[in-house]
Amino acid sequence: MATERTRRPGLSRNQRLGLRLAGAGLLAATGAIHLDLYLTGYRSIPVIGWLFLLQVIAAFVLGAAVLVSGSRLVAAAGAGFALSTLGGYLLSVWIGLFGFIEVRTTAGIVAGMIEVAAFAALAAFAAVPATLGQPAGQAASGGPLLARLQAGIPGAGRAIAGVSVLALVLLGIGVAGAGGRPPAAGGGGLTTAKIGGVTVLTNAKGFTLYWFAPDTPAKSNCNGSCAVYWPPVTGTLPPNPAITGKLGTVKRSDGTAQATYDGHPLYLYVGDTAPSEANGNGLNLNGGLWHEVTVPG
Repeated sequence: MATERTRRPGLSRNQRLGLRLAGAGLLAATGAIHLDLYLTGYRSIPVIGWLFLLQVIAAFVLGAAVLVSGSRLVAAAGAGFALSTLGGYLLSVWIGLFGFIEVRTTAGIVAGMIEVAAFAALAAFAAVPATLGQPAGQAASGGPLLARLQAGIPGAGRAIAGVSVLALVLLGIGVAGAGGRPPAAGGGGLTTAKIGGVTVLTNAKGFTLYWFAPDTPAKSNCNGSCAVYWPPVTGTLPPNPAITGKLGTVKRSDGTAQATYDGHPLYLYVGDTAPSEANGNGLNLNGGLWHEVTVPG
């Protein structure tokens, strides 16, 4: 069937090419951010780790498909994917997702903004008509939705702008309401647990405590985003007669006191979602190795 030509004002050929390249690049960018987060800790979080890996694969596959095919339908799928990824982030911040509650991080905010931009670029490429004289697409054999996408949808630009602004507002509300992870074990005391046949030090709720290889007895070297994923144990811990070893504190870069055990500043790990887990043991993340704190017993 002959190629149809649109009579509606819309995007020029160069504008469509720009949106196509931008959309593919933005999908790759959000995939790269999630890949970094996956490798630096999220892979150990039950369910969430697999979701991050699937997001990474889907982002790169869709980005490449948009770039290679130039299909409006593929672009629409990429736009929906970007918006759903943002929705998942907001759910994890507001109410939690599969038992995991996200905290506010720079990476999360940047990824959210990239996802909004990816949605806007790909949705515009998919739904905004081409300008006068440009091919709007072949007659579709895949149903009315594909036919409308190929021809362009009148008024799509205003709708896409509205959805994008709403998404940014929701992102702002979400990150404003999210907090950093609260102090993990200030004043809670210590106990022990058998994990994998080894006796390890835990907080009063049974969560494994860790030490960070780059730390020294006088300095904690896990700050900023590192401390989001490895919350420091703050305050002075009361001694437990059943636990040998020297307790103390070290001053962190923000001025707070962090508890130490035998000269090691103590941390929890966000990948441990229940007592008696030690998912952080042996990980090489945030600049060094992490070890569970072992005690005689």
